This record gives sequence, structure tokens and C-alpha cells, in this order.
Amino acid sequence: MIAISLCLIVKDEEDVIARCLDSVKKAVDEIVIVDTGSTDATKDIAATYTDKIYDFEWIDDFAAARNYAFSKATSAYILWLDADDVLLEPDLKKLLELKSTLSSDVDTVSMDYHLAKDEYGTVTSALRRNRLVKRERGFRWIGAVHEYLEVYGASYASDIAVTHASLRHDSDRNLRIYEQRLARGESFSARDRFYYANELSDHARHEQAIMSYSRFLLSGEGWVEDNIAACGKIADCYSALGADDLALEYALRSFKYGSPRPDFCCRIGYWHLQKGSYAIAAYWYEAALNAPKQEQSWSLHNNACATWLPHLQLCVCYDKLGDLARAFVHNERARAYRPADAAVLHNKAYLEEVLKAKASALEENAYPVDASV
Repeated sequence: MIAISLCLIVKDEEDVIARCLDSVKKAVDEIVIVDTGSTDATKDIAATYTDKIYDFEWIDDFAAARNYAFSKATSAYILWLDADDVLLEPDLKKLLELKSTLSSDVDTVSMDYHLAKDEYGTVTSALRRNRLVKRERGFRWIGAVHEYLEVYGASYASDIAVTHASLRHDSDRNLRIYEQRLARGESFSARDRFYYANELSDHARHEQAIMSYSRFLLSGEGWVEDNIAACGKIADCYSALGADDLALEYALRSFKYGSPRPDFCCRIGYWHLQKGSYAIAAYWYEAALNAPKQEQSWSLHNNACATWLPHLQLCVCYDKLGDLARAFVHNERARAYRPADAAVLHNKAYLEEVLKAKASALEENAYPVDASV
């Protein structure tokens, strides 16, 4: 059985840290907390779980803080979480099983990261992260903001999921760090440029975001998944600016970097749906359903675009095209994912009524009543 050190970097997390530690404490042998300047009860709460609490002067560098936390771990393997992450009970059980069965030859274990769920508990946004790593390998975190763990060697893709359950977020922090770095004259890597653009986009600074994404793409140095994501983000920015044709252009440009993704097919389908080109829109929504599935994706993906959303939109398209039977089939497929969705239930009632009336009319035409008696 392997031993695990849990490493967290925290600041003012009194509302979530106990929830996080309670969710994982049964599976770890050591808890390392690195505090970057809390002024609330975070450290007092953490002290009820561990005596390994360290202060780290915040220098606007997440990688530096995480590397410091890793340096304090003593177990054979290190698990990292954020204070607003949790392991749900089924995932805790899986981690306990993995702890008993993992080969010591494995250097890194990846896990799903569930970022959002719908009202039915279905994961709508997710990606994968390297979560559990062999300490003796000395893996390092890289990047002041949106840091990543650089790993190599034997890897294992687990079916364990970490669930993000944030209660609040400092929405200005990352943008502030990037702009302070720019003010100091620092050069940005392609990855920095991409994530800086994300921050600009999130703050509705659309023109600046487009410029930063464009510079990122023109560099030719980006990870393919970030290239694809940048196309989608530029499309979002142009949509927000009312430049729908340019939004379509960048949705199509994503195909330069890989096979069509469900979310981009849905984007293109929606563009044509808004133009009243229902047959073309249906083609793209069908393409979304037939696109290669992104199992264990390392990039952020929207599961709705590969499941219920295309079916719901195909219901609209086929209704407009007069193919009510096919519209009904697609609405029922959407209902399998979202049984209580108001739009789905409205479509069901409407289509059942129309199809019933159509069947009655056909029956009357088949057996006309002679009124000349």
C-alpha cells in the first residue's frame, strides 16, 4: 500500500477547508497546508487536522507556493487539491482502493476534474489533471498563474473524480497578476498569452482578448487543445461584439487544429438556425452527435454539446422542416437526459398534440364519411 501526502495552498478558506479535508482525510497519511496570508480562521481550522502548517509569503506566483508545499511532503506519493475541491464518497472509495493496488512503478495518476453539474447531477464541464505523483521524481509546478504540473514517466489514468465546489472566487486576482507582470516588462510565453486572453474575455474586454488570442495563435507555439479553445473564445468575443460572421469564421477555423468537436458543431448549427437555414443547422447538430467522443479529455469540454443539446435543437430544426416524427424522436432523446426540462416537456406536449391531429386527419381521409344519405 502506498502512503500519500495531501498538499494544499490556502488563503482565507475558512468556509471550505474543513469540507475538503473531511472528504479526503481517510485516504491520506499526511496533510500539508501552506498558507499564503490568511486573515480568517483558516489556519485554526486546519490545525484540527494537521500540525504541518507552513506560512509562505505570497509573491503572485502559484507555482512557487505549490512547489513549496510539495517540498514539505514526506510520503511516497503526493496528492494535491484546492481548498474548494472535494472527493465525493464514491471517489473516496476509489482512491482508497487505488491506494491499496497502485504499483510503485507508476509515477503519476490522472483524475477527472468535475467543474460543473446540472440540476440532475450530470457533469456538464470537466477535464483531467495529474493529481497523484511520486514524490521522489521531484515534479515541479510551472507558471505564476494557471500553473501546471510538469510530469513524465509511467502514468495511470484513473476513474477517480475530484469535484470543484467553489463558494466564491476572486475574479480579479489572476488578471491583476498578469497585468502587473506586463507592467514589469515580463515576456509572456504562448501559454501565458492564452490564459491572459481568457482573463480579458472573462472581464468582457473583448477587443483586447481577441488581440491576445490572435497573437497566441500566430505564435504557432500553443498546445493543440489551447489552439482549439482559443478559436472558440474568439468566436465568443465576436458574438458579444455583434460580429456574428466573424464568430462563424473562428468556429470553422478550429477544424484546422483537429477533428470537429461537438461544441463547435453546435456553434455552427446555431448560427445557421438563427439564419433560418434549418436543413444546414440540422446537419451540424447531427455532426455534433457523431463527433468523436472526448473520453479522458485533458481540455475543458462541455458534455451538453455531445448529449442532450443537439437533440433538443434537432427537434426544433425538424419541426421547422415539417418532419414532426423525427422532431419527436429527438425530443425524446433529449428527455432521456433531462426528464423535467421545461423546454423538452413543452415540445413533447406540442408534438404529441400535432401528431395526434395529423393521425386523425389521415384516418378521416382514409375512411371518408358519405353524407349524401
